[in-house]
Amino acid sequence: MTVGTHAGRVRAHVTGAASAAVRPVLEAPRRPARVLAAFPAGVYLEVRTDLEPSVIAVITAAASRLPNSVLLSGPLPHVTVGDDAYVGDGSVELGRLSLRARRWWNPAPPLGPVDPVRLAGASMRHPPASPALAGHDAVELLAASCASGRLLGAVTAAERLVGLGPGLTPSGDDVLAGLLVTLRHLGAATGTDRAVRLAGWLAAAVTYDARTRTTPISATLLHCAARGQAGPEVVAVLRALAGRQPLEPALLRLHALGHTSGADLAQGIAIGLDAVLSLGSHR
Repeated sequence: MTVGTHAGRVRAHVTGAASAAVRPVLEAPRRPARVLAAFPAGVYLEVRTDLEPSVIAVITAAASRLPNSVLLSGPLPHVTVGDDAYVGDGSVELGRLSLRARRWWNPAPPLGPVDPVRLAGASMRHPPASPALAGHDAVELLAASCASGRLLGAVTAAERLVGLGPGLTPSGDDVLAGLLVTLRHLGAATGTDRAVRLAGWLAAAVTYDARTRTTPISATLLHCAARGQAGPEVVAVLRALAGRQPLEPALLRLHALGHTSGADLAQGIAIGLDAVLSLGSHR
């Protein structure tokens, strides 16, 4: 870490590791951002741009590594919601901190070829619907439509789920994120082209007006999921389903995320797994 001055105040210069998902925003020309939310282990910054929703999570090692994260090794500066920040030209300026990404990690690592017979032997229970989704039949419609390849039903259900539920990442969005990532990765790994095409249609539907229908943070994560980008807990479950590692420990880590986010993501993964098996006739 180095220390310099900026506008009459001491600025700490540090380096970190960033997701490749945020590289276009970080390497764009410097532009204003604002603090959307601030926690001891993470700060969410909304970059002011007319492009797709761009929220960057600046986190410490104690936080969950979202696919739009920049990880730093030291503590976060004290900031409050509404504070100004700057992002671009390769760095993030937040409070007294100037953070430059020196290492990059891939939020969408390919699984490699997966034997469909091996995948068909994987078992993943559908977790119960979170309270925010209780009484809505959109999840059931989504699951049935994806498994049978009914595009209209799948898109209709997905559009009903966008923004459904409270919090920074509503339950409906988390289900959709888990589904999109699973369809894209397991579909590609097993050669199930119908699943990959379904992921493309659903991605277009849920990201079309996500900016106005859900929170900025969740809209950004939906755009990430549309590209197959996810946090390490989701990637670990997909790797486990593909036979690369044990499943139960990966599921436990996933379910530990947030109040309901882990369970909602797991439900989306389960729906995606069923759809890949059904669309590829691998059952």
